[in-house]
Amino acid sequence: MKKCRICGKKAIIYMPHHRLALCREHFVEWFEKYTERTIKEFKMFTKKDKVLVAISGGKDSLALWHVLRKLGYEADGLYINLGIGEYSEKSKEKVLKFAEKINGKAIIVDLKEELAGIPELVKITSREACSVCGLVKRYNFNKVAKEHGYNVIATGHNLDDEASALLANVLNWNEKYLGRKYPVLEEEAGFVRKVKPFCKFTEKETALYALLNGIDFIEEECPFSEDATSVFYKKILNEIEERSPGTKLRFYLDYLRKIYPKFRKEEEKKELQPCKVCGEPTVGEICPVCRLREKVEASSG
Repeated sequence: MKKCRICGKKAIIYMPHHRLALCREHFVEWFEKYTERTIKEFKMFTKKDKVLVAISGGKDSLALWHVLRKLGYEADGLYINLGIGEYSEKSKEKVLKFAEKINGKAIIVDLKEELAGIPELVKITSREACSVCGLVKRYNFNKVAKEHGYNVIATGHNLDDEASALLANVLNWNEKYLGRKYPVLEEEAGFVRKVKPFCKFTEKETALYALLNGIDFIEEECPFSEDATSVFYKKILNEIEERSPGTKLRFYLDYLRKIYPKFRKEEEKKELQPCKVCGEPTVGEICPVCRLREKVEASSG
């Protein structure tokens, strides 16, 4: 039985990649300090910034909202109802209950009212469900943040998310992605700054923090995520991690230190302009979401 490195009590978690065993009290304390340290290390935001946390009802985003408010940051939540039947209704319920519990402000956007639910969008486009979902979420995060005066968007992406996405894009040598794979994407040409304060935490660590703090999150996975390639890459990385603890963190951090700067220098900057329909930044004359809206209108007409 491992003992807490700080107080000697029975440890509830051992993190081999940090060579650290901690009890309940000291794990929560460590998690919050490590979040603060990550925010400062990457210069994500300060107490003067207005932060909008993209919340899904899951463990990572609700834990992030909880931590930021506990650390004294001005942070509100944004929930996008994706219209995925019972799953979305359950998620929304968790978000509203949590907002009430922490006396926080939650902005709710209903995708069905704005555009159409994800199931409908999947039917009228050649994109995979996760791709469509990511597109409309990013669009709404940025749009809502600007409309409500937030200058930072924070997401709950954890180390498992970041490392698996990195692996997928290294295997496919997606240079465009690799030039933007960083915990902070600065504001530019109509885009609000985006940050990932949990980028160094494993999924297990964020889940434990949420449980220890009594955060009631949705445990079911999105119905569309079953065939997602990210699940496959996470599984591979977990098997490697089992054999060689610390691989995930080392893979991600070494990329940030050694490889990202090279890809960043070579990244081709594309000229952005306001979409002629909605005004959001885009490469072409009309942004992808407005083109999607045209398809929705054509299919319903």
